[in-house]
Amino acid sequence: MQRRKFLGTASAGAAVGALAAPAIVRAQPTVRWRLASSFPKSLDTIYGSAEVVARRVAQITNNRFQITVHAAGEIVPGLQVLDAVQNGTVEAGHTAMYYYFGKEPSWAVGTAIPFGLNQRQYNAWWHQGGGEKVFNEFARKSGVVCFLNGNTGAQMGGWFRKEINTVDDLKGLKFRVGGFAGQVLTKLGVVPQQIAGGDIYPALEKGTIDAAEWVGPYDDEKLGFNKVAKFYYYPGWWEGGPALHSIVNQKALDALPPDFRAAWEAANEEGNTAMMARYDAGNPQALKRLVAGGTVLRAFPRPVMEACFKATQEVYAETMAKSAEFKKLHDHYFGFQRDQITWFRVTENTFDDFMASARR
Repeated sequence: MQRRKFLGTASAGAAVGALAAPAIVRAQPTVRWRLASSFPKSLDTIYGSAEVVARRVAQITNNRFQITVHAAGEIVPGLQVLDAVQNGTVEAGHTAMYYYFGKEPSWAVGTAIPFGLNQRQYNAWWHQGGGEKVFNEFARKSGVVCFLNGNTGAQMGGWFRKEINTVDDLKGLKFRVGGFAGQVLTKLGVVPQQIAGGDIYPALEKGTIDAAEWVGPYDDEKLGFNKVAKFYYYPGWWEGGPALHSIVNQKALDALPPDFRAAWEAANEEGNTAMMARYDAGNPQALKRLVAGGTVLRAFPRPVMEACFKATQEVYAETMAKSAEFKKLHDHYFGFQRDQITWFRVTENTFDDFMASARR
């Protein structure tokens, strides 16, 4: 009797639970965000990272948290994403924080600054070295919170119409490059131009600029820079490991239920991992195609690199004297880099150098 009574009670409880479940689902909130990207849809890897986030958030939350991704220009121009998130035009954005260097130089540390961390080192700094904490202490003062979502790895130095053999060859060069790199190169006679990704090709084609840097072979091939400039230089010393971020309006973030926020954070981690993997897979074949098509690959001469390094330290000193925020971030970031370089020299670089020569 007791067993039959227990089974009957359990069955009734299960039935009540089954009937109650739909009511619970209906009671849970639905959140809809708009996300403005700084990038055109043609750049499937960078733009696609935001799509990865939107897709995964929807899957994790059973479509209760939906994000629509908008390419540069659909809601706001690519270089105005931070403003749009700050003022609540959109809840979120996906962008490179150094685009906002002109507002305050500290923003550049979020993406990359000259002769800085590589991709792995940046991930370590952000997640384990206190980088996320110190950078978001700064970002929250502007009403936004930044979540790491992507890295391109060390970038190329860009496309040039003429060879760069000496520092003097930089003088008077109209070069699409922004942020700290622009200030550094100004000291060497370059005239920097900050132009959004989708506008670089026509500027280079028309001769409005003499040279342009973007990312690396995979993206540069898509944008067709090899059709309007012959010489392809490396490395992009100003972007050793440039990070991209999903940025969120602080009020919108605070309004998220805890499980939706967890879904957002997890999805950004997936986007971050996927971007570097896609570039590492796509860049080698793209570079082969570019060289086969007539692109002339060149390394910046050592004297040019040394002049740029020297000028960079001058710019850092000048900037720290003007901005306490930047000094705090600079010291934290490069303090972390010192130990990283020591470690990488021991085995990582040694292994890579050997493999490069062994497989040549």
